[in-house]
Amino acid sequence: MLLAELAQVSLEVAATSARSRKTALLAGLFRDAAPEDVPVVIPYLAGRLPQGRIGVGWRSLGDPVEPAAEPTLTVTGVDAELTALAATSGPGSQALRQRRLRALFAAATAGEQRFLRALLTGEVRQGALDAVAADALAHAAGAPPADVRRAVMLAGSLQEVAKVLLADGPGALAGFRLTVGRPVQPMLARSAASVGEALDKLGPCAAVEEKLDGIRVQVHRDGDRIRAYTRTLDDITDRLPELVTAVAALDARRFVLDGELIALGEDGRPRPFQETASRVGSRRDVAGAAAHVPIVPVFFDVLLVDDEDLLDRPFADRHAALARLLPESLRVRRTLVADPDDPEARAAADAFLADTLERGHEGVVVKDLAAVYSAGRRGASWLKVKPVHTLDLVVLAVERGSGRRTGKLSNLHLGARRPDGTFAMLGKTFKGLTDALLDWQTERLGELATDDDGHVVTVRPELVVEIAYDGLQRSTRYPAGVTLRFARVLRYREDKTAQEADTVETVLSRHP
Repeated sequence: MLLAELAQVSLEVAATSARSRKTALLAGLFRDAAPEDVPVVIPYLAGRLPQGRIGVGWRSLGDPVEPAAEPTLTVTGVDAELTALAATSGPGSQALRQRRLRALFAAATAGEQRFLRALLTGEVRQGALDAVAADALAHAAGAPPADVRRAVMLAGSLQEVAKVLLADGPGALAGFRLTVGRPVQPMLARSAASVGEALDKLGPCAAVEEKLDGIRVQVHRDGDRIRAYTRTLDDITDRLPELVTAVAALDARRFVLDGELIALGEDGRPRPFQETASRVGSRRDVAGAAAHVPIVPVFFDVLLVDDEDLLDRPFADRHAALARLLPESLRVRRTLVADPDDPEARAAADAFLADTLERGHEGVVVKDLAAVYSAGRRGASWLKVKPVHTLDLVVLAVERGSGRRTGKLSNLHLGARRPDGTFAMLGKTFKGLTDALLDWQTERLGELATDDDGHVVTVRPELVVEIAYDGLQRSTRYPAGVTLRFARVLRYREDKTAQEADTVETVLSRHP
């Protein structure tokens, strides 16, 4: 496939807000794509590089290059060139990278140059394509959309499903099953203002479970092979020897578990989230890190036991299987509410929340005992309750600090997602930043910079930060008509993508 065709479709998708039109455009593109194009086409459409960060930003692109008259670049050819560029290192590598970039742009038409520049600087804006691409793929291949979405859920990758589906047809979807060793996207929770509200929404029987301030983990065991994955499906097994030891000690030999990793202090209370995140993210001196900041796994669900797929079983059945597999010390604390209309049961649930907060955890998750496991979805059958208002927002820009923060990137510009994939700024904050976090964000946001006017540094909207705030107030200065009151930074959420940040709709719905 020519890059020009992809660039044109990208432009047309960005120009429409109609989901049906986006779906039709993508379906046409998928029909024209060869199976080997798909692993590149899909991330390019979403504004991502398959190689991840390749060290090219707006400064690296330099002055404009005269565009080619006719399109000759192919999608796979561009991907190969960017892979080679990413691998370029050593003496003289900077000059070589510049020459390769200029040669690539010289071979591109004007439209292709615009697309490449946006792709390399993180400026591709086309709406929530992940939400429509599966339907478009189904339309292109003549497959039931529900079957395609389930295959994507089980594969953890739209690219993988698309490549197989376009090559082998709809019958190939049956080959995507819950498989030990292949992680699936985790089920997510929506928010509720109180335990009582959650119980009212869920119906007759519910479990109230502690919500730990940790890192989501999915653990797969097949005999002696044990692997651990994050919510973004990254393999972190080698960083967590204590997790492997705990799982290896279990009698069961084949299963898939869902839970959290958390670092606890000597008093049994959770250590700051940043310590857990740093420990899980660190690849250096793993043994020393494990001794200094040991990680404890706590599980709340099981998706497979032996060869039995439990995804479509009620949560009550899955938890019963979990209790047979694991000792109580490895299971999340919970209480059951058999009758949400019983005042005593509601009072007990509220008391459980109060006790959880007293233990240092961040809240509870109220779960429908009849619910299936909706992998990859933020369904209405899990509702999280936390005592303070929090939002996961995206950093859009940052201001250079002054006074004791001179030389640092300090005041964050915060945005929530719009339906079209862009971000609406909700306000700014520099509160809640420790010196260590300030140093970290200065380095990290510097890597994401796309523009710098000497005061405000614009960054690629990729970094998610969890913000606490006291409420909303009306403001004509911001595009959503509201701004955050007393916003302060709680932590960065590198385990989340910008597509998982809270939406403007969510923000407004919490404060009618």
